Amino acid sequence: MQITWKPVDHGTDSSRAKLPDSAFAFPQERKEPLTDAGHVRSAIARFGSVDGVSSSERAQAFENIKAAAEHYGIALKASSWHDLVG
Repeated sequence: MQITWKPVDHGTDSSRAKLPDSAFAFPQERKEPLTDAGHVRSAIARFGSVDGVSSSERAQAFENIKAAAEHYGIALKASSWHDLVG
């Protein structure tokens, strides 16, 4: 699965409406922004409660979350998106 997440420049207006799709864990739905460490932690915690997404979208989101977690120095213990739903 290809990573679509890209860090957002802090000088950029970070209001949710102005964020690029690439700033979200679920880019097609624009759900779970990954703009800083706090948002990455929130996306991890809320991953299983995101509604209206397919398994392939969850797999994509997990890859995006992993990339953002690495970027922001967050240890992600899950090895699969299945580990985050429960």
